[in-house]
Amino acid sequence: MDHKDKSSKPEKRGRREFLTLAGISAAGVGALAAAGTAEAAESKQTDKGQGYQETAHVRTYYELAKY
Repeated sequence: MDHKDKSSKPEKRGRREFLTLAGISAAGVGALAAAGTAEAAESKQTDKGQGYQETAHVRTYYELAKY
């Protein structure tokens, strides 16, 4: 009798394992996105003089909105 070795069969993953891996992947992507956002916010804070600027289109908006 020939028995096939279990390691030669393609391994099937269950639905629960798939959902677990999908959740872990989503969390990893979220962490990377948050790190990129924090880095961008930090770089904006180091730029001096780049704050709020009242330009012509902003003044026009204020006039139309009656501020």
